[in-house]
Amino acid sequence: MSARRKARKRALDVLFEADLRGIDAGGLLADRVTAADPPVAPYAQVLVEGVVAHQEEIDSLISGHARGWTLPRLPGVDRALLRIAIFELLHCPDVPDAVAIDEALDLAKSLSTDESAGFLHGVLGAVARRSTVELPTAGRSDF
Repeated sequence: MSARRKARKRALDVLFEADLRGIDAGGLLADRVTAADPPVAPYAQVLVEGVVAHQEEIDSLISGHARGWTLPRLPGVDRALLRIAIFELLHCPDVPDAVAIDEALDLAKSLSTDESAGFLHGVLGAVARRSTVELPTAGRSDF
């Protein structure tokens, strides 16, 4: 498993736990970094901090593209995976869109429902198409 894939999984763990417990993901991340058991990779920190910093924008995109689903109705794993992948799509120019989407789909296949990968693919594809039109590479920001 690649270092970035492990970092995505760790970021997913933090975001999912924070969501499940109803606590601040940034605070939970700080606790996990301090405990370092297991260590939190720098890229996992970037992902969690980026999702926290851009959560309103990200959640708005999810809500706008998740036809027939509200954000609270989504399985927690799917919600966290969408947040990570959308952050990467919009704010990580060094991550190709296809990689961000494929990584989310792979995690969904192993950690979520049978239907999750297809659902995530539809939402992420729509966000990627929108971001390509509205946010060309030069307009993307690094976190």
